[in-house]
Amino acid sequence: MEYAAIEHGANKRYCYAVEKNQFIIRLKTKRDDIRRVVLHTHDKYLSMKQLDKAGTWEMKRASFDRYHDYFEVQIPMDVVCLRYFFELEGMDGAVSYYGNYQFYPEVIENLQHMFDCPQTLREEEQFEIPHWAQGKVVYQIFPSRFSTTAEVSKELWYKTPIEAWDELKGNLRGITARLEYIKNLGADVVYLTPIFRSASQHKYDTIDYFQIDPDFGTQEDLKELVDRAHELGLRVILDGVFNHTAPEFFAFEDVRKNGENSDYKDWYHIEQFPLRAEWGEKPSYKCFAYFGGMPKLNQINPEVEKYIMDVACYWLRTCGIDGWRLDVGDEVSHRFWKKFREAVRSINPEALLIGETWYYADDFLEGDEWDTIMNYDFYLAVRDFVAEEKTTASRFVETIGFLRGNIHKKVFPIFWNLIDSHDTERFLHACGERKEKQHFAAALQLLLPGMPMIYYGDEYAMTGADDPDCRRGMVWDEAYQDQKMYEWYRTLISVRHQYPALTHGEITTLAADDETALITMVAEKDNVSVTVLFHGADGTAEAGAYVGRQDLLTGQSFDGVLQPYQTAVFVS
Repeated sequence: MEYAAIEHGANKRYCYAVEKNQFIIRLKTKRDDIRRVVLHTHDKYLSMKQLDKAGTWEMKRASFDRYHDYFEVQIPMDVVCLRYFFELEGMDGAVSYYGNYQFYPEVIENLQHMFDCPQTLREEEQFEIPHWAQGKVVYQIFPSRFSTTAEVSKELWYKTPIEAWDELKGNLRGITARLEYIKNLGADVVYLTPIFRSASQHKYDTIDYFQIDPDFGTQEDLKELVDRAHELGLRVILDGVFNHTAPEFFAFEDVRKNGENSDYKDWYHIEQFPLRAEWGEKPSYKCFAYFGGMPKLNQINPEVEKYIMDVACYWLRTCGIDGWRLDVGDEVSHRFWKKFREAVRSINPEALLIGETWYYADDFLEGDEWDTIMNYDFYLAVRDFVAEEKTTASRFVETIGFLRGNIHKKVFPIFWNLIDSHDTERFLHACGERKEKQHFAAALQLLLPGMPMIYYGDEYAMTGADDPDCRRGMVWDEAYQDQKMYEWYRTLISVRHQYPALTHGEITTLAADDETALITMVAEKDNVSVTVLFHGADGTAEAGAYVGRQDLLTGQSFDGVLQPYQTAVFVS
């Protein structure tokens, strides 16, 4: 038994409430090292001799990754404070008992040698996820390139490759006119990249957070968009760029003008005066990615903190938006995000907060900051497995297993799973324009647990290299559309919505066979079992156990053979 690999903490990562009187307790071990784990519980304030207050719970291996197994159990709890320890049986036959971060050769009888869980405390810090989010599909829009009510030539709108400064005149009214299209696709949430006043096409360098960029329209246009979306049952998420501003933002303008005498010098991280930001050199102030055109705000400053909170609450209150995606969120302090969450939830308790980070960021996902993240771990896993073919089916499954084992049980089903975005090359471009690979990647994205985020135009097989070419004009002309890809996306989303086991169920099987590149997932809910077979390679794979069953994705009887990059779904 590998004692050094066994990990548990008496904290809200390993022992937490999922609802009143219901708790999850987790334990991490070396993979394939532990045969059995039993949880033993006692009431802290009652005698050990009162056996009716003791409990014994068999834990199950809920997930695994390349190096670890994750054991888990959900137990009822109605005590002031719980004391507990683990009984572990190794594959080598050894038995040990683990409590209060120590191992013992015999059953633990001293309460002080057990882990401790105060029930009320854990319930008070329970992770409250907006009830509407689980199971939803997100549609990401880059507003300047999605749809317009202005006159734009076909040559400009469909220009390839696109340049960063090309003005396609996309606007909010254009988006509003396309909301029924998004609804008919099957999406549930519209996420807009920044729409506030900025001199760029991407708008990630904000000049005025209280003004809609005139290129896009007015505040009334945003209100009309949100109201119409709500009428259609859609939610609207805005992009909050609160890590940095544009140099033309009023506070930085004042610093540039008045230098050390500026009343706003502490709104930023100024390292030296006079300000310096020469191309190719490190600026004399902190900024995003050393780019002087995006000076970093000092959120520790109470004035900055209040300003940003006011911005976030203003758009929630005046236009009824449904949440914020938080740009460069992992470069802003935990202290700030805790206050931000409280401010936002005071206006709308059901507002969703999504952090941008390119790793799984469990320290931001403990229930008092963000609700979820843009899941770039998923993006990288799909890219490595499907687009670049440099990893295996089992490695892909292990990535999912790592997230399942380490992330809060309420967060995992609302991860924003993506295969591309405004910050990456289009997936079709990444896989050498092989559309069967995008078919497969879309199936992984839309049928595995999570809150998938479709980047506009993927449903029509839009392509494009890295930024800015991934931000081309949306292909509204049928001559540029791949209708088969569109119908594929609609089918996947329809199946996803039709069978709650895929979005709200328990995963009972998630396994991979590297010889055939076949991934099998089984999810169950309310006595309905959904099996999904993902075949991620060229050649064919045998799946004879399913011969004659109806494949929900084709509507046909399955012949037992999966073609290259084919997915099949069966219900029982």
